[in-house]
Amino acid sequence: MVEISEFKDFQGVYQVMESGQRSLATVNLAPGKKVYDELLIKFKDEELRTWNPFRSKLAAALLNGLEELPIKEGDQILYLGAASGTTSSHISDIVGRKGRVYCVEFSPRAIRDLLTVCEYRKNMLPILADARFPDRYSPLCGLVDLIYCDIAQPDQSKILLDNAFTYLKPKGKIMMAIKARSIDVTKPPAEIFKNEIEFLEENGFIITQKIRLEPYTADHIFILGSLK
Repeated sequence: MVEISEFKDFQGVYQVMESGQRSLATVNLAPGKKVYDELLIKFKDEELRTWNPFRSKLAAALLNGLEELPIKEGDQILYLGAASGTTSSHISDIVGRKGRVYCVEFSPRAIRDLLTVCEYRKNMLPILADARFPDRYSPLCGLVDLIYCDIAQPDQSKILLDNAFTYLKPKGKIMMAIKARSIDVTKPPAEIFKNEIEFLEENGFIITQKIRLEPYTADHIFILGSLK
């Protein structure tokens, strides 16, 4: 038997319990359409898409105790490292038709899949670009309420910083998944996480929460913060 309930007080996010297993779900903006291997479930007058924490670091962070989800209907989101659209499509569900997700992706292969998703999700805008050069997509992207960064690059904190100073509204929020092994395979993950957070704090960010993402993904930390 499947039990569905609202997840904490996070707008547009539901908890799904089935056979003792807990997962999340969002209201499908494009009923009948899947983005990956998620399940579609009827709930009241809506169709939900299950949200796999093993495929999405944001879902993993929510299940591991993220205390705030600063994404709501109508928000403008800049997503760095959108890949084929797994997590960004769930953010698309949450911001709804009045919101917008600017999806920056560097890989031509990944953005081909993303283009397919964006064809039927009109609030997602695909941008083939290197996030190291935020000025290059300024004709496409305006000021945003939140920047989500998941690009697994050694300089990803610097990339987030440059994009925040270009696009983030005053007191806007940031979310970033940091993969230790993408930064330095010779150092302990805890040391790498500490260094990355100190870099962000020294450059004007307030980090309000840090969450490890095991058991869903190894050697990752998820951070939530905002510009001072």
